[in-house]
Amino acid sequence: MNTTLSSALTAIAACFFVSLIASPADVDAAERPNIIVIMADDLGYGDVSCNGATALQTPNIDKLAAEGIRFTDGYCSASTCTPTRFSFLTGEFAFRSKGTGIAPPNSPAIIQPGMETVASLLGKAGYTTGVVGKWHLGLGGEGGPDWNGELKPGPLEIGFDSCFLLPTTNDRVPQVYVENHRVANLDPADPLWVGRKKPSKDHPTGISERESLKMDWSHGHNGTIHNGISRIGFYTGGNAARFRDEDLADKWVEKSNEFMEQNQDKPFFLFFSGHDIHVPRMPHERFQGKTTLGYRGDAIIEFDWCVGEIMKTLDRLDLAENTLVVLTSDNGPVLDDGYKDGAIEKNGDHRAAGIYTGGKYSVHEGGTRIPFITRWKGHVEPGESDAVVCTIDLAASLSAIAGQEIPEQACQDSVDVSKALLGREGGEGRQWLVQQDNGRRGNYGFRKGKWKLHRYDSGRTQNVVVEESLRVSKVPEFMLFDLEKDPEEQHDVLDDYPEVAAQLKAELVEIVQGKSP
Repeated sequence: MNTTLSSALTAIAACFFVSLIASPADVDAAERPNIIVIMADDLGYGDVSCNGATALQTPNIDKLAAEGIRFTDGYCSASTCTPTRFSFLTGEFAFRSKGTGIAPPNSPAIIQPGMETVASLLGKAGYTTGVVGKWHLGLGGEGGPDWNGELKPGPLEIGFDSCFLLPTTNDRVPQVYVENHRVANLDPADPLWVGRKKPSKDHPTGISERESLKMDWSHGHNGTIHNGISRIGFYTGGNAARFRDEDLADKWVEKSNEFMEQNQDKPFFLFFSGHDIHVPRMPHERFQGKTTLGYRGDAIIEFDWCVGEIMKTLDRLDLAENTLVVLTSDNGPVLDDGYKDGAIEKNGDHRAAGIYTGGKYSVHEGGTRIPFITRWKGHVEPGESDAVVCTIDLAASLSAIAGQEIPEQACQDSVDVSKALLGREGGEGRQWLVQQDNGRRGNYGFRKGKWKLHRYDSGRTQNVVVEESLRVSKVPEFMLFDLEKDPEEQHDVLDDYPEVAAQLKAELVEIVQGKSP
């Protein structure tokens, strides 16, 4: 091994070691807070007014930021939903595991029983744990979900005490709720069938009855029609169990309020996993037309309303000063993601990713730098932080705040950044971060300090210009950016700093092909 590479690997090892042994924030066991993680879907850094949006206002998110810490360098670990959600729960980069790309409708459970999660760790610390909203991490055994029977393994087998779910994501079938182990309100006389191929009988699809759709598709979303919207995949039956798209946000708030009310006298962890602002964007009628940005903007203010309702419940139950709230998103923004909902045509001057390049599906900053806020009234000093924090770090950080040790080999990529999350002295955040797009073999962004290396294993990148339709652009295998001078990632300086590039390439190889010490 040459001297340069040896020095690089020694540096990264030291960086890993320091990060992973960092002492947790000093939280007294008697004041361990309830914990709520609110995760939006496809919400960009620039989609909220506290981060500079002017085309719409998000007063409840702004209030959360004003009462807590707004992170300018907050990230999710991937620019698509399933890998970010996997990494958030497990504290492990999704590229280390098979089957962690965007999950299809009949995906079996991606996180298997026995794997530690933030829910199982907080459960060991005495917390009652629940998840409400979008799941999209698969259900059932190797053969996939038994939609008419018990849906296990699922959230209850990996640490959650209860769940009320959208089982996949709403542009994929089926449009039903899952409560704990079963499809809610399912009539046994009308069994639910879900598949990848159209059933032999004549069932309407976005192709056969396109003229009947209340929201037309632009690409890909032309399978079974439900509620006037065609989806990815096909399903029949289960009619009594089907929901109306417009009612999703209300249902998430209703079930979250029930969970908080039922557990207000003991420590609880709630994962509020909203579906807004993912496609198909069909907000409740009371939000439709309330912004100039079309249904995408309307869905943003619907999500903001959800945040406000949760905060109202905490106030009503007198829990605001005993609850740590973390707000984030599963990836960056996208405008046209398969439906003709006016997102591009009505966008105007709005920049969904703020100043950043890229969005969903991209390893540019806009794909993974997202709104990130923490609030614990009376315990977190309001302010702004440029500490680098990531959703993958919540497993280690929330465990530290709860006083729960993490078993060896569990949550191996999660760094305890609890001091940064709580605004405590020494809260510098993590020193490096790997960003991915989707699945095991894809593209990577590697940020260390001011430097950002791009590595394209698939030879392409998507969605570099969010305000246009998705497009594929050929790129070099590697690019290097100085985020301090060029946060928009417009000027590739790979040839100007070959030694920096070589070091980052070597370190990224160690991380992707190996495991964090």
